[in-house]
Amino acid sequence: MNTRQIDKLAGIPCETHAQSGGRPLAIGDGFQAQSYQHGEFRGLMDPLIMVDHFTMTQPTFGTHAHAGLSAVTIMFEDSEGAFHNRDSLGNDLDLAPGDLYWFKAARGALHDEAPRPGAKTHALQVFVNLSAAHRHDAPAAFHVAAADIPRLSGDKATARLVLGEGGGIQGVIAPDNPLTLLDIHLEAGGQFKHAGSKDHHVWILAIKGSSRATWTTGSADLQPGKAIAFADATNISFTSEDGAHVVLFRGQPLRQAFVQRGPYAMGNADELDAVEEAYRSGLLGSID
Repeated sequence: MNTRQIDKLAGIPCETHAQSGGRPLAIGDGFQAQSYQHGEFRGLMDPLIMVDHFTMTQPTFGTHAHAGLSAVTIMFEDSEGAFHNRDSLGNDLDLAPGDLYWFKAARGALHDEAPRPGAKTHALQVFVNLSAAHRHDAPAAFHVAAADIPRLSGDKATARLVLGEGGGIQGVIAPDNPLTLLDIHLEAGGQFKHAGSKDHHVWILAIKGSSRATWTTGSADLQPGKAIAFADATNISFTSEDGAHVVLFRGQPLRQAFVQRGPYAMGNADELDAVEEAYRSGLLGSID
């Protein structure tokens, strides 16, 4: 598997706005996704490494390892049935529509998730980078049920505050490098506003419908599948003439170089080799 070095993430990106339509990804008959990678966004996706917007109807990946990052599953409310989630920390639970599962793999752990028979999972799988100070932490995980996620109101718009803060409300705080995550639904003629730190990066993905995002230094039209990333995220506004669904991530960039190899992200290739050897030797635990 290829190793990718992204040195420019150690500095300040020279551009303030980037966008991508991602790339389609299909595995077998039961997994379809649009995949977005950090390299497509000129350093502005930081602290995110990858986002897959997917639907899954059959078990696809089996038990697999992660290390050096957090693998986060965000279930959309229109998912059907349960998404069975297990890991080598001993967690074994069904994710329901609207739930979140944060799996901090850190120094290395095993993960397995698949739809229950007859289920259709509509979700995001997100790799969140860990700082060098936390890459070798003990693995940890937490689950947020849909019923425990606050809702924010706009003008003919609502947003689930899946993580972080917004509208004067504090939601669940993500570990190490906190993120704000908003799952936003706009009705026809709706508008939703969000304010945050100027120092943060923002990454937005259009899920459904047409909308327009406007922020302190720019604006962009959003069609389904389009993702944008930008700096100077102080004031952000979404509008839609016919209704739309978008998600927003906002967080402090790490601005550190890293090496990625599939589901691992570490500071250098030697660390990646050590994690892979630990996996082959059975040192990352077990699920079954």
